[in-house]
Amino acid sequence: MSVTYDFSETVAVVTGASGALGSAAVERFRDAGATVCAVDVIEPDADDSLLEPDDAVQFYEGDLTDEDEVAELFESIVDDHGQVDHLLNIAGTWMGGQHVAETDLAEFDALLNINLKTAFLVSKHALPHLQESEGSIVSVSARSSLEGGEGDGPYRITKAGIRILTETLAEENRGTVRANCVMPSVIDTPANREMMPDSDHDSWVDPLEIADVMAFLCSDGASVTSGAAVPVYGEA
Repeated sequence: MSVTYDFSETVAVVTGASGALGSAAVERFRDAGATVCAVDVIEPDADDSLLEPDDAVQFYEGDLTDEDEVAELFESIVDDHGQVDHLLNIAGTWMGGQHVAETDLAEFDALLNINLKTAFLVSKHALPHLQESEGSIVSVSARSSLEGGEGDGPYRITKAGIRILTETLAEENRGTVRANCVMPSVIDTPANREMMPDSDHDSWVDPLEIADVMAFLCSDGASVTSGAAVPVYGEA
């Protein structure tokens, strides 16, 4: 069942927009009438980009681990569009396979930077504008962040951090900005199918289905929901 939303005259910022989930969120918010600011370090014409910009989607390139670049990003977005109403913190990555004792510090640092530092910095610099518009933030945690596990501890740690960041943002901005996160498991993406060719792909969740939940959390229908971590893993 498809649900439609009306985000006309709103501006949505989507990070990680060139990836599978990010491009799905761009599509959903664009189709709902929003002006979409698609942010990534990977440009749309790159071979591994899934983003297809059009008149309703403006691409912004930026390193979201660099606070100066993040500050400049929001200055540019507000100069171009006048406001920010929705923030979709989707930028992130997965690394794993080693126990903590064998994990390189460089891998741990990379996951902290890409998964958690980006969400922190983008939320920080979006907040003044979201407070003006009484807008919303939706970030991406993970089902695996709910408990420890073998071989991907640093990833789980960063995604647990996203959940705590979400709860903190909700508490600090009561009555002005709503903050929620979604918790996927394995998402049905080309990269995941290539990585796990023998898995049950039918149990995986389509990125557009997750984008639907993110759109709901930004809609008036979720006006009483803030600080939530919403499961979006279906049967995966």
